[in-house]
Amino acid sequence: MSLNELVTKRLKNAADTITALQTIDAEIVTACSVITNTIENGGIVATCGNGGSAAQSLHLAEELMGRYRADRRPLPGLCLNADPTLLTCIANDYGFDAVFARQCEALLKTGDLLVVFSTSGKSPNIIKALEVAQSRGAQTIGLLGPEHSPCHDLCDIAISTQGMDTAIIQDAHQVVLHILCEAVEQSMIAS
Repeated sequence: MSLNELVTKRLKNAADTITALQTIDAEIVTACSVITNTIENGGIVATCGNGGSAAQSLHLAEELMGRYRADRRPLPGLCLNADPTLLTCIANDYGFDAVFARQCEALLKTGDLLVVFSTSGKSPNIIKALEVAQSRGAQTIGLLGPEHSPCHDLCDIAISTQGMDTAIIQDAHQVVLHILCEAVEQSMIAS
């Protein structure tokens, strides 16, 4: 495949996947409302993911705490994969599968929200985090890949992206992440 063909194919696949998000706009709208309601009712929005999804979970949390576009009060966003010393502490003592679940056990309560990013929906540490979040009474949102997975079953709202590979799924997750930020910020400014 030539470089031109590669670029054209990649752009078309990304555009098709992002366009397909219109078929799940109801889930995205619901996720926007849940995040906004969580914050308005005094809850925190915790996020987590692995690899590229960890970067996206950090991006969502920092946009909440900092700002997306407008000056407004800081919002309670907390990324569970942001502290490498804590991650290595928990991984060393309890195993990598517990790195997010242990934090959920310590921090989450009824009225809080856990937003997970997982292209496969099969990562044991994400599954355990969702289980603990639910047991603590927190709501759960997943930005996930297309296959039915254990994470789908554990999320109150599953935003399933129809991509063919991890990179394309993450492209779509980035679009959804920015929609969430814009909707939440717009709501916070209006209130």
